[in-house]
Amino acid sequence: MVQLVNITMLNLLQLDVLKNQLDQETAEDAKDFFKRKIDFLTKQVEKIQPALQEKHAMKQAVMEMMSQKIQQLTALGATQATDKA
Repeated sequence: MVQLVNITMLNLLQLDVLKNQLDQETAEDAKDFFKRKIDFLTKQVEKIQPALQEKHAMKQAVMEMMSQKIQQLTALGATQATDKA
């Protein structure tokens, strides 16, 4: 709740109480903000995780296929080298 206060009319004790109240509200607001931010980021990670897993599986398949092709080409090159000799 917002309440307007003329701080020039407050004594030191009242100013200290006001400062403590503002600090408390600021800390609570920050906690709420970061809780909402963590919840948002958690949901976003959950959304993209399946796509990342699929991309990782595709990368692994491509790397395996490339490795097989390299082995085939290496074996073919070795066979051709022995045939020429």
